[in-house]
Amino acid sequence: MDRLSGLDASFLYLESGAQLMHVCGVIVVDPTTIPGGYDFQTFKKELSNRVEGIAMFNRKLKTVPGGIDFPIWVTDDEFDIDRHVHRMAVPSPGGDRELSEVAGHLAGIPLDRSRPLWEMHVIEGLANGKIAIFSKMHHASVDGVSGSNMISYLCSLEPDAPPLDSSAAEHQRAPSDLELIGRGVLATVTKPWQIVRLAAPTTRTLVETGRRARKGTAMAAPLTAPRTSFNGTITGHRSIAYTDVSLDTIKDIKHAVPGATVNDVVLALSGGALRRYLQERGELPQSSLLASVPVSVRSESKRAGRNQVSSIFCRLGTDIEDPLERITGMSTANANAKDHHKAVPADTLQEWAEFAAPRTFGLAVRMVSDLRLAEKAPVIHNLVISNVPGPPVPLYFVGSRIDALYPLGPVFHGAGLNITVMSNNGQMHIGAIACAELMPRPWDLIDQFPIELEAMSKAVLS
Repeated sequence: MDRLSGLDASFLYLESGAQLMHVCGVIVVDPTTIPGGYDFQTFKKELSNRVEGIAMFNRKLKTVPGGIDFPIWVTDDEFDIDRHVHRMAVPSPGGDRELSEVAGHLAGIPLDRSRPLWEMHVIEGLANGKIAIFSKMHHASVDGVSGSNMISYLCSLEPDAPPLDSSAAEHQRAPSDLELIGRGVLATVTKPWQIVRLAAPTTRTLVETGRRARKGTAMAAPLTAPRTSFNGTITGHRSIAYTDVSLDTIKDIKHAVPGATVNDVVLALSGGALRRYLQERGELPQSSLLASVPVSVRSESKRAGRNQVSSIFCRLGTDIEDPLERITGMSTANANAKDHHKAVPADTLQEWAEFAAPRTFGLAVRMVSDLRLAEKAPVIHNLVISNVPGPPVPLYFVGSRIDALYPLGPVFHGAGLNITVMSNNGQMHIGAIACAELMPRPWDLIDQFPIELEAMSKAVLS
C-alpha cells in the first residue's frame, strides 16, 4: 500500500483556493527537431505512450474514511490523457509577456483531486516559432528534485531516441474502506510512542541551536524578516516572469570567491535583484530580507515519501550595496547555516509531519486568511528561493529540443513570492511566481537579474 507520508499529506492539508500547493514549469521547446515535424495529436499520442505505466503520472488519491490516516496512492484505472494534456495558443504578438500572462492564469487554477495530480498545456502561437509546455504537478506528489527527475521519464538525448528512463511501476490496487480504517486506527494508536521517540532528538536540536546562537554560528532565525509589499495575505491569482543568465558567469564568480558555492552566488544574485527592485519602488527595508531555502535530504533520509526536503533560513544581503561584500558575507553565513542544518537529523521534519491533521491544518489556513494574520503577525520569511539542479546536456522533450525550463514553486500566506532557478545546458533559468495582488508586475523584479549579474561580475572578476 502506497501511503502518503505526513510531509506529502501536509501539502494537501495546507491547500486552499488562495494557497495552491502545486509546482509549475514553463518548458520552451523547438518543434523543428521533431522527426517528421510537429503535430499536436501525434505529440499528445507520443506523450501518452511515455507516461503509460509510470506511477508519477497514473496514480490518484484515495482518502481514508473519517480522515483518520493519510491518503494513499492508487492506480487510476480510468486514466485518460485528454484530461491532462490540453492545447491552446498564446495571444498576439506571442512574446514572453503574453506567454507569462497565460502561465499566470493557468497557475491559479487548482488541480482536480479526483484524477492524477498533473496537467500539461501545450501553448502554440509564439512569435519565435517555438512551443511552450506549461506543466503543473501537486507538491504532494513531487518535491524539487523528484519534479526535476520527471524530465528523465519524458526526455531523451536525441530527438528520435527512447526516454532516458522507461521503467514502469507496479499496479497499486485500491484497498477497501474497512482495510483503510484498520490501518488508520493502528497508525493512530502508535502516535504517542512516536512522540516519545522524537523527544530526545528534538531536545538535542534545540540545545544545539542555542549553543550556536551564543557563538554566532546559527542560521538566520525565522520571524525576524522585515515587511515588504509582497508579505501579506495572498489570493489565488498568480503573476509570472522569467529570464536566463549565464551559468558560466555564475561559476566564474563562485571560483573567484573563496569558499563560495553556486547556491551562494544564486542567493547573492537574488538579493541584489530584490534590492534594486525594492529601491526603485522606495520600499527597501533597512534590514536584510530573509529567504527560506529548501534543502534536499534525499541522500540522508531513511523515511519514505515523495518529499524529501528540509529548509534553511538565509539573509539575502539586501542591506548591502557592494556585490562583492554581499556574496562574501553570504558565503560565510551559508556555511554556518549548512553546518547548523547538518546537526539536525534529516528525518526530524518528516517525523513531526506524521502528526499533521487535515482539520487542524485546514482550520489554521482559513484563520490566517480570514483574519489576515499574515499582515498582523511578524513576518516568518519574505520569500522562498530554490535552486534545482538540471540537465548539463541538451535534452529532447518528445522529440523537441528543450531551449529553456523555468521552474515555479508555490507561494504562501505571508510570503507571496517564490524564485526558483534551474540550470540547463549552460544556462541558469530563473522563474518568479507571485500573488498577483501583492506583485502585479514581476517583470520589474526579474529584469533586474541580468543587470545585477553584470554588476556582480564587474565587482568580483575585474
